Amino acid sequence: MFFPRSPYARLLAFLSLISSTFAAPSASDPCAKIAGQTFSVPSDVLACWKSFPFNETIRDNVLEVHQKVFNFYTFEDYYLNSPPPFQESTTNIRAELARIQGTKYATDYDFNRDLYNFVTGLNDGHTRWFPGCYTLIWQNILPAPIVTLEVNGIQGVFIAPDSAEFLAQFPPSFAASLNGFDFNRLAGAQIVEIQGTDPFNYVDFIASTVSGNYLDHGVRVNSVFSSYRIAGGTLSQRLGDLAGPPFPDLDTIEMKVILANTTKIQTVNIPYRMDYLGPAFTDKNSYWAANCAVQSDTNGVDFNAVGPTKNQGGAPASKSQAKGNIITVDSKPGNALNLPPPFFPTVPPVDGTTSGVILSYILPDGKTGVMFVGSFEPNDFNAFQTDVVASINAFQAKGHPHPDSFFTGGFVCLGLFLHQYLAGSKIGYPGFETSVRGNQLAIEIVKANNAMQITDTFYSPVNWAFFNDTVMPVTHNYEFPVETTKVNGQFDINSQRFHDTCSESFVVPIPENPPFPLGKVALVGNGNCASTCSLFTTLMVERHGTKAAVFGGKPGEQVEYKGMAGNQVLEWADLDSEVKTAHLKSDPLAAPDLVINGNFRHNWRIAWSFLDESRPIAYVSEPAKFRFAYTKDTYNNPQNLWTFAAKQLF
Repeated sequence: MFFPRSPYARLLAFLSLISSTFAAPSASDPCAKIAGQTFSVPSDVLACWKSFPFNETIRDNVLEVHQKVFNFYTFEDYYLNSPPPFQESTTNIRAELARIQGTKYATDYDFNRDLYNFVTGLNDGHTRWFPGCYTLIWQNILPAPIVTLEVNGIQGVFIAPDSAEFLAQFPPSFAASLNGFDFNRLAGAQIVEIQGTDPFNYVDFIASTVSGNYLDHGVRVNSVFSSYRIAGGTLSQRLGDLAGPPFPDLDTIEMKVILANTTKIQTVNIPYRMDYLGPAFTDKNSYWAANCAVQSDTNGVDFNAVGPTKNQGGAPASKSQAKGNIITVDSKPGNALNLPPPFFPTVPPVDGTTSGVILSYILPDGKTGVMFVGSFEPNDFNAFQTDVVASINAFQAKGHPHPDSFFTGGFVCLGLFLHQYLAGSKIGYPGFETSVRGNQLAIEIVKANNAMQITDTFYSPVNWAFFNDTVMPVTHNYEFPVETTKVNGQFDINSQRFHDTCSESFVVPIPENPPFPLGKVALVGNGNCASTCSLFTTLMVERHGTKAAVFGGKPGEQVEYKGMAGNQVLEWADLDSEVKTAHLKSDPLAAPDLVINGNFRHNWRIAWSFLDESRPIAYVSEPAKFRFAYTKDTYNNPQNLWTFAAKQLF
């Protein structure tokens, strides 16, 4: 079917298609059955999703967007033969897109699920397909979050001992929806089998087929387990990828367990429930309109016509410093459940908590400081910096800092700020060499930015600096001449390399020398360290030899300390805005507007390793040199974990 090039004509054609596809609601409408429910049986949700028929026009539109966005993807050629230990992610991206293009699907969900599985299987959280109809508006919940614990010198898989207190934070309607199933009795149970297989083998299966986000399999294993983090300015707990999967694949999961304080193996079938977090709907048509149809913010805009979107909370105006590299780990708007109170630190936090993403403490030994950075995406860009200063000042009175547990991404410049503040201004430029793809459309975008002297886009040269840290003039085309290398037999074409321009966004003075000897600084986490977190930790380890320790993982297998190490992501609407602002939407190389609600993000920028500038840091294997198993005392007790780590590392 021909799809008009004009976005307006495409939209009219699509709306006409939708109205002719969906019949009026009836008593058998599977979406009406779950309307108004907070918690639903997974198969009922799946029935609603599968009521939307497959449409080739939608498939062709979505795949054209993917085909053309992948031209900007920094790592495409690396996937043809991913280097060890990342071989599991080896994929021929173009062949997979061709396969999906040639497949006939029964439903719209089947098509989107296949595409989602393929993109997620790249194991790069910077590059994901999120169809709005089926993702980010639902939270799947198993009332049995799992953890790995060492007991009597042997590591095993357990239902989290704090699960009863943790799950009690859900509204009463959650327990009511389980039809009398008593999940409280499972707390602390040792798991003998999951779905008829060894529990660690099943964890491997989830890590390989569900988790995504991280190239390293060991990091994905840790993502399967429940863990703590910072959310909403306080300590929070995530379900993990087994207890919180994105899709309603199972109504129940079978486990063989040994309940706490018993010795007998019991078989339990534990129910999943889907928690709806999106806008209200009453039937199939209203569900589609609310979640699946193209929305006002699905596609990009021409900034020349409407002006650039403004950053919030004191963030710098420069697009290169905006949140273009946020990671999607746990990105669904789910119920943020606090870490149960018995597991909160007993020592009070020190100054430096206004940004909502940093919690700092001085441990009971009186000399070890902990700066827990939950994210580099604060509500207030400047407050992050003042929080760091306040925390360091508190530590200086007592001992040394012991940064711990970096989980998510955020502003690139805040990662570079934290690195430079800890290492001192004498180190010079605090980041990596970086570049973007050098495809023809990218070259033309920069040319247009040069000609129109645009300063508020990601591609604008004024956001970047030469290697002498002089900001590029607005007329400089850093995309030409391109740099060409061979990667897996392919010509990998990138822009000239450049530096970030972050120092202009630093609002606090940077000390000339480190506030503490860097030998007394350690990085501790579980490997679920993404984006800016990865940039920061890699800089600390590669440039200064900082100790990096990881808890958890599968016994005997390595875990990378840095998780996901791309550099910067562009959401679909961001890239589309770059094209429209450059007045290149009619270029044959430009992707059309999406005609459904969705987001195809991609890793747009590479960070090149400080140790080997011929390789992206994403493909430099750097397993943590220090590995520790979780125990019942440390698995979800931050203070106990920090105290143990300090004794081991110092």
